[in-house]
Amino acid sequence: MTTERESDQELVGRAQAGDRGAFDVLVMKYRRRLMRLLKRAVRDPSETEDVVQEAFIKAYRALPYFRGDAAFYTWLYRIAINTARNHVASVAYRVMATAAQSREQAHALEEQLRDNNTPESVLASKQIALTVSAAVDALPHELRITIILRELEGLSYEDIALATDCPLGTVRSRIFRARELIAERLAPLIDKAEQGRW
Repeated sequence: MTTERESDQELVGRAQAGDRGAFDVLVMKYRRRLMRLLKRAVRDPSETEDVVQEAFIKAYRALPYFRGDAAFYTWLYRIAINTARNHVASVAYRVMATAAQSREQAHALEEQLRDNNTPESVLASKQIALTVSAAVDALPHELRITIILRELEGLSYEDIALATDCPLGTVRSRIFRARELIAERLAPLIDKAEQGRW
């Protein structure tokens, strides 16, 4: 049985040998994932499509230099993120204290909402989802990309480091900072739940 990485490597090898159809298969396979990844970074849907297309063009041109040290999708994500970074003005991130206490409160709230399937808890869940979405949208570019890669795409810290061309420590601090900022936005909802006002 062939793994995804082996399947991608075979398609890359064929594409490097001149088989455009093999690269088209890779485009079809990863286009939707790149759109999902970059839509929050770029924010304008029509521009997101352009950035994704540009990322694939860059990947195709760079394909002769792909050595397979990393998985193809990691390499492609790195190109896409750099393309988005060039498209959108980057905002510097700040490394601050972790939000361990706020995260613990958020987990407690999640447990409380999971236990009670009442109209109030359903409303609270919707409010939390909207708040988290707005908080992610408001994050600086580097933090937003990093948290999306971790939480939505499920990439490991190591794959995120490769995809974003950042040291592992920087990836960790960005994820901590993004979680902290999201937790700050959730704090009023957590206080409301703790006071039983749902």
